[in-house]
Amino acid sequence: MAENSGNGATPVLAFIVGGLIVVVAVIAFFMYSGGMGGGETKSVDVNIKAPDISAPAKAE
Repeated sequence: MAENSGNGATPVLAFIVGGLIVVVAVIAFFMYSGGMGGGETKSVDVNIKAPDISAPAKAE
């Protein structure tokens, strides 16, 4: 019969790596979303006015 020659460290390592991925995801969420809220509200007002341009006169 085949015997299991592993020492069982793989599930523990997978658990640790999974936990680190969750921690990084939570930190990234707070970095990109601006935190828990309750702070200042951000407002962006973009007003672009293009100059009036008329077409040249038609040559006959």
